[in-house]
Amino acid sequence: MLPVVEKLSGLERRVDLAVSVADIEKEVQTQLKRVARTAKVAGFRPGKAPIAVIERSHGPSVRYDVINSEIGKSLDKVIEESKLRLAGSPSLEPKTEGVDEGVMAFSATFEVYPEVELPDLGTLKVTRSQVEVGDVEVQKTIDILRKQRTIFKAADRAAQSGDRVTLDFAGTIDGVAFEGGSAEKFSFVLGEGRMLPEFEAATTGMKAGESKVFPLAFPAEYGSEAVAGKTAEFNITVTEVAEPELPEVDADFAKLLGQTEGNVDALLADIRANIEREAQARAKGRTKGSVMDALAAACTFDVPKALVDDEVVRRTAAARDELKNRGLPNADTIPIPEDTFKAEAERRVRLGLLVAELVKSLDLQPKPEQVRARIEEFAQSYEQPAQVVTYYLSDRERRAEIESLVLEDNVVDHVLSAAQVTDEQAEFDTLMGTN
Repeated sequence: MLPVVEKLSGLERRVDLAVSVADIEKEVQTQLKRVARTAKVAGFRPGKAPIAVIERSHGPSVRYDVINSEIGKSLDKVIEESKLRLAGSPSLEPKTEGVDEGVMAFSATFEVYPEVELPDLGTLKVTRSQVEVGDVEVQKTIDILRKQRTIFKAADRAAQSGDRVTLDFAGTIDGVAFEGGSAEKFSFVLGEGRMLPEFEAATTGMKAGESKVFPLAFPAEYGSEAVAGKTAEFNITVTEVAEPELPEVDADFAKLLGQTEGNVDALLADIRANIEREAQARAKGRTKGSVMDALAAACTFDVPKALVDDEVVRRTAAARDELKNRGLPNADTIPIPEDTFKAEAERRVRLGLLVAELVKSLDLQPKPEQVRARIEEFAQSYEQPAQVVTYYLSDRERRAEIESLVLEDNVVDHVLSAAQVTDEQAEFDTLMGTN
């Protein structure tokens, strides 16, 4: 008779399993004989060691593997016949009370996937974002490109916001120099926030050749513990004040941006096309975010703790990688509370299960022609689109990335076709992060 699967809290289940000791020992002996054929044991020729010697050297590990295998088979049978889907690995605990002679008994505790009930898509309220790209938006982008290629020229005047200042500085705390507190020919642009506000304020208004001594109180949360919350005295000498000069939008500027022929009109056309492509992609991403938020809010089913824990581990690892990229020296050991990513992890797991059910129920899998069209669209931002298309179509991993994007598009499009949709005109600067 099939063991009874007991329902615990939420998605947790438990089942008692029993295997025959005689069957286990029979299989152990079979395995030991197989090992004995090739085992190398000191004092014996290969394959000639007595089975009793093999039992002493290999018995514990073989027996452990056989028990796990037999318990696993029993559990698999229960899972299959009960039509359950395990989420994560089961936890096994041996049983001693109420166990019949000649058997080994275990309790297996595990989680199962939830039954996902699709929400009524017609009740969902989502926002579809749209954006317009006109001459003003193109000009803003050109201005940003010009500013990124600013040329600084020496100026015989007092330093002001936007100027590049080069100086020598030396800092002390209680008369003692500290690490990172001194430099020569150090340059920064006033107003960009690279230096502490007090440092910039002291430098503003100075001319080349001038010196100044001033106090600077480091914030309590400053990155260096050695100076955080302390007041230093800085002695600075300005060696150069350079004012910014933006390049003209001419043939040289066009060449600088990759337009080999120096054709300004072609450059402007490329800039407009790139802006439109990027703006539309961001508006599309914002719409997808609204759809996913609506789906997440509409489903409340339990999610397996094992899947949530796995997601927390991934997000914690990603956070540490990000800290490493920012140059934080103790990124691998800095404490990250366990619940930092828990809520978001639960949301992502729940949403992933819901989207998977939507795809399965509504046949929203990406079609080959959709994938190719998305790759061709993506390739337009490269100099040789045809090579990019060939690369993605021939590489399984890269193609899978595009298939995942198309699948999400299919889900979003289907929800938009059924939900209550409000169209919004997104602000270009907000969408592009330029304000």
